[in-house]
Amino acid sequence: MANKAPFKTTFEVGQVIRPIFTGGAVALENGARILATTLGEDAILTDIKTGKHITTVEGASSDSIEPQLVRTLKPHTTPVVVLAVDRTSTLLATGGTDGSIKVWDINGGYVTHTFRGPSVLVSALHFFELSAGSSSAAENDSKEKGKRRKSKGAAEDDRDDSSSTAKFRLASGSQDGKVRIWDLHKRSVVANLDSHVSDVQGLDYSPSQNVLVTAGRDKTIRWWDAKSWKVRKVVPCFELVEAAGFIGDGQLTYSVGSNGCLRFWDTETGRELTKEQAPKSEVEAFVGAIYRPEFPFVICVQVDHTLSLFDVPSDVHKQSQLPPPEPFRRISGTHDDIIDLRYLLPDHSAMALATNSEDIRIVSVTEPKPGSNAIVSSEYFGQDIALLKGHEDIIISLDVDWSGHWVATGAKDNTAKLWRVDPANNSYICWATFPGHAESVGAVALPRSRPVEGSKAYADPLGHPPPFLITGSSDQTIKRWEVPKEPQQGAKTTIRAAYTRKAHDKDINAIDINHASRLFASASQDKTVKIWSIEEGEVQGILRGHRRGVWSVSFAPPSTPVLQGEQGSVAGKGVILTGSGDKTLKLWNLTDYTCLRTFEGHSNTVLKVVWLNIPPNEERGKKPILCASAGGDGLVKVWDVNNGENECTLDNHEDRVWALAVHPETNMIVSGSGDSTVTFWKDTSSETQIASNEAALKRIEQEQELENYEYVGAYREAITMALQLNHPRKLQSLFERVVNSKTADPESLSGLKAVDEVLASLSDDQLFLLLLRLRDWNTNARTAPMAQRILWALVKSYPVSRFSNLSVKGAQGQKSVKEVLNALKVYTERHYKRMEELVEESYLVEYTLQEMDSLAPSLSSMKLVENGDMDVVMTS
Repeated sequence: MANKAPFKTTFEVGQVIRPIFTGGAVALENGARILATTLGEDAILTDIKTGKHITTVEGASSDSIEPQLVRTLKPHTTPVVVLAVDRTSTLLATGGTDGSIKVWDINGGYVTHTFRGPSVLVSALHFFELSAGSSSAAENDSKEKGKRRKSKGAAEDDRDDSSSTAKFRLASGSQDGKVRIWDLHKRSVVANLDSHVSDVQGLDYSPSQNVLVTAGRDKTIRWWDAKSWKVRKVVPCFELVEAAGFIGDGQLTYSVGSNGCLRFWDTETGRELTKEQAPKSEVEAFVGAIYRPEFPFVICVQVDHTLSLFDVPSDVHKQSQLPPPEPFRRISGTHDDIIDLRYLLPDHSAMALATNSEDIRIVSVTEPKPGSNAIVSSEYFGQDIALLKGHEDIIISLDVDWSGHWVATGAKDNTAKLWRVDPANNSYICWATFPGHAESVGAVALPRSRPVEGSKAYADPLGHPPPFLITGSSDQTIKRWEVPKEPQQGAKTTIRAAYTRKAHDKDINAIDINHASRLFASASQDKTVKIWSIEEGEVQGILRGHRRGVWSVSFAPPSTPVLQGEQGSVAGKGVILTGSGDKTLKLWNLTDYTCLRTFEGHSNTVLKVVWLNIPPNEERGKKPILCASAGGDGLVKVWDVNNGENECTLDNHEDRVWALAVHPETNMIVSGSGDSTVTFWKDTSSETQIASNEAALKRIEQEQELENYEYVGAYREAITMALQLNHPRKLQSLFERVVNSKTADPESLSGLKAVDEVLASLSDDQLFLLLLRLRDWNTNARTAPMAQRILWALVKSYPVSRFSNLSVKGAQGQKSVKEVLNALKVYTERHYKRMEELVEESYLVEYTLQEMDSLAPSLSSMKLVENGDMDVVMTS
């Protein structure tokens, strides 16, 4: 069709899994399910139910919440290391490294109290209100003294003491192990609790039990009677305690610390209710915890910036002991560098992430089902589903088989592992470990060929592991491993490689297996790619041509049609794609191992290459065959394989893009970067094509409408349409006809009052566009008079402020407006100068004509003589 727009490949950002926490403070907003975390110097607000990013304070804001800086306070001369807010959210307490404590009125922004203790860092603060009828011994002593010297003023003080603010207290813990209770009403210390010998990290008060709990890095928890401020109970924890508090009505106390375990204690007896738990690794140690009575869970903060949510036990007194608590949900504060990623499961609802750590993180990549009323949703996009733990060093490569249930990993601990992933049964087991390499395993590959439909392996992929695994290492060798049919039992069972080959002269970066599972390719830092037979392990060909190490290799999908290379056409099944440190991609012919095409465009190393889904047969005429590449320049580029052109560039990362994956159904591109983000790029090519076709059809209709307006002389509508369609030639013709009209309206600025109304009602964009056109017309002497007339009409129609404050989107800003007006001014001055010179020259012509008239003889004094009268004329 004539109105059909050319096909254009487009991708837009769909979802983004981004970091929300990199250490520091964590808070839970009462009642609104908003989790506040610190990310560098910013504060991130997240909906804890859905996992949705709400806003970034000090950064770009969302539409749902607009953070606004209300007040900046500088209360301390030394850094503030801890703060607390009272239950009414009207008071803020801040503690500094010099031991000073200040209490602020949040609404007013002024200091209400200043407390000074020893010059020791304040490590914990907690507001509380004493329960009715309770008072400390120190307070009772002060009352007795007041009775003995009672006066009118003292009576007024007693009335003040009975006011609602008399019970407000602030507990502070210091690095020296001291705990002080400050009376906000009397502005003094009412109790000094001297018992801990190290940092006090946990403080909480239970009004129903009238007990204060303190915990510190001296590995003890202490419960204090709030009436006498005497110790009720002291319990050794045998771990550095980082947080402690009361659950519910205070009958239960929780604590977390360096062992990475959540523990529950009976407040009255001090007995631990949880069964003995083995200490966890250092990265799983807890550095903090938060609990709110309105939420049935405790949030614990780990060293590795993971937030673990634990259920609060119920009916505690009916159980003699509680089983070791396990988190029902984990929230990764940051995924660190995303080194590799793959889709998992047959429905591609999960994703495996290699995140610069010893574990593989499995996250959900499906939207939650609507209608869930749970406080914390059981599923949401980006939710942490499981951890594959077993490697002893950083995992640097992974691969997934055809079913999505089997994951292979290679790590710096010189081993590869095969995992079986079964989220439906919450089963994530290490099936086998493959030792034998002398250095890091930098590449792993599983066969992608599907079993025959109807076979047992096809019907039950969980019970039938992949037949083999190919690994490549920094020791320059490749190995083929036969996968055992049963899971490996302990470390006694050793698996030997089917064969080992010295493959390259430098590190092996990538391995890929073709879809027939007969060949595999190995890419190395030695600038070559070798093609191997899987059965014999023999080299079938070598691809030479890259000038730097090769980082990625990918066989073409089985449905790839005939492709056009620089040297001619070649069968699509027999090609392979590579990406290199020389900033290029290359397409190779596997028949003669020659380079078919080189793709150039990245400004840094090409770290990953993938093929996008092949269009169906009926759409191949209009849709190109595409591949994508990720680079060290932080960009993802999509290429047309047949012509080598860059279709589009995707930019949403701030660091190297190490990983790429493609959804086999939706063609969604997933990119993982060193900036800890995973971006999901939605293929919007079809939507763009539909919109382009509709826009082209609409433009044809509008152009026909413009012709109709021009034909009938409807200048108002025609000029408006020409501005809208940005038709400079048509607009020029219309204005010339208006300016040169023989039936001009009297007192009209342009020549027709209808056109004056159009010129006086332009939007900012239309006004700027018209100024651009006037600038161009004003440079030509033939069209300058018309441009000057329209410019004059504009100047008369708008105040000066309209031009000076002209707001235009994109690059057309204030600077551009100034440049356009300057250009109009320069050529206008040139035209006026030319006209002045023309006027001056006209004076010379007029003078010359006058002189010629004075020299010419008068016709009245001349007598015309005919025939023989010439002598008479001459003598007379």
